[in-house]
Amino acid sequence: MEKKKAIVIGSGFAGLSAASYMAKEGWNVTVIEKNEGPGGRAQQLIEQGFTFDMGPSFYWMPDVFDRYFAQFGKKVSDYYQLERLDPSYRIYWDDGYTDMPADYEALKQVFESIEPGSAEKLDTFLEGAAYKYDAGMNKLVYKPGLSLTEFLDWQTISGVFRLQVFSSIKKHIASYFKHPKLQQMMEFPVLFLGALPQDTPALYSLMNYADIKGGTWYPQGGMYAVVDGMYRLALELGVQFRFSESVTEISIQNKSAQAVKTNKAVYAADAVISGADYQFTETKLLPEAFRSYKENFWEKRVMAPSCLMYYVGLNKKLNRPVHHSLFFDVPFDRHGYEIYKEPQWPTSPLFYVSIPSVTDETVAPAGCENIVFLVPVASGLDGDDEALREKYFQAIVQRMEDITGEKITDAIVYKKTFSVSDFTKAYNSFKGNAYGLANTLKQTAIFRPSCRSKKVRNLFYTGQLTVPGPGVPPSLISGEVAAGQVIKAIQ
Repeated sequence: MEKKKAIVIGSGFAGLSAASYMAKEGWNVTVIEKNEGPGGRAQQLIEQGFTFDMGPSFYWMPDVFDRYFAQFGKKVSDYYQLERLDPSYRIYWDDGYTDMPADYEALKQVFESIEPGSAEKLDTFLEGAAYKYDAGMNKLVYKPGLSLTEFLDWQTISGVFRLQVFSSIKKHIASYFKHPKLQQMMEFPVLFLGALPQDTPALYSLMNYADIKGGTWYPQGGMYAVVDGMYRLALELGVQFRFSESVTEISIQNKSAQAVKTNKAVYAADAVISGADYQFTETKLLPEAFRSYKENFWEKRVMAPSCLMYYVGLNKKLNRPVHHSLFFDVPFDRHGYEIYKEPQWPTSPLFYVSIPSVTDETVAPAGCENIVFLVPVASGLDGDDEALREKYFQAIVQRMEDITGEKITDAIVYKKTFSVSDFTKAYNSFKGNAYGLANTLKQTAIFRPSCRSKKVRNLFYTGQLTVPGPGVPPSLISGEVAAGQVIKAIQ
């Protein structure tokens, strides 16, 4: 009996995941990717002896990765090696810095030194966060979000108040911690979920649990080692890949996707899973009559941020740097307003710095340092030309030099920038977003764009614009959810 054919568009984390789950179920799977290799937003940049992760750099929720590989009878260690970072990260303030130690008892001492009594409150806070993590990961994120009835089991109903989906994480954190530094430290994990803390459900304190209890890890070789591991697993399962090939159309007949056309070939399909940007798939690959959402639907979505990024190589080593640093030396309120409320290029932005060469000597030449700077900015901004990028680069590097007391501008031997227009060009990203849709209450679970087309019976979606949401672990889960829906719908 001939195998059914699945075409997966895009080879980001979600596409790789969906492809592997489909192959595991005995389908003939072909992945079509417009770029030269796998990874989607998690591309790798290798120049002048420096190796940069162009996308995600935080490895959180190791249990999700463990579970993923275990589904195929494998272990994470079969593909890459992990190291837990200590400190998990450093936060720079205008009057010094705070390290977030990996050891929980040491972290409690840090909290206590900032606000007496807060160590005990952290215990209580994390007890609630642990419940949300367990319920969220086991009850919510693996569901396709197609109907409210999916969530109507007694345990979820009885625990809905403990999940705190209707209150904000800002209020929730403020009820435990009064010191502004502690509040910002606890709000940090939700910043990149794509909404202000006051607009993000307290449910997402599960991210605090992931951060503090789950830990921050580093895959040797960088986050691209995870891409490579997932890619190798897919090949082992028989998945075929077509790189440097752009999908131009999904051919529809009798409300069914019959084939996927590219700039090089035509692929017959029994099912299509698009891991490309959802809005791009709908508006550029489908005839208007078969689009699930109208153009104004997308315009009304609240997008997570885009980024202004710099990949920088230094010809010297820095004094006692840490792998991950957050620069909270300016107030977040204004920057947050300029991302989410009145989108504009930020006046004085917070920013993030990753220096993986602190942990991994293979990512930079001997005696050199590999640095990635990231400034969150609003999606959809115009004008990210070289002059604007250079202006922000000079500003954030100056702040870093002033705070750390160490010069880096005189040691730069390599620099590449990447921003809103590049996200659009490289990934067909709607409004140049980097993280998908914001995790607001009105864009959670059943309120996200559906993982099943409403107009085409065998077209499915995976990735950060559908369920469960933005981030690498959710993308792995999204691939599993989409594949599960295909297998359920097409026997």
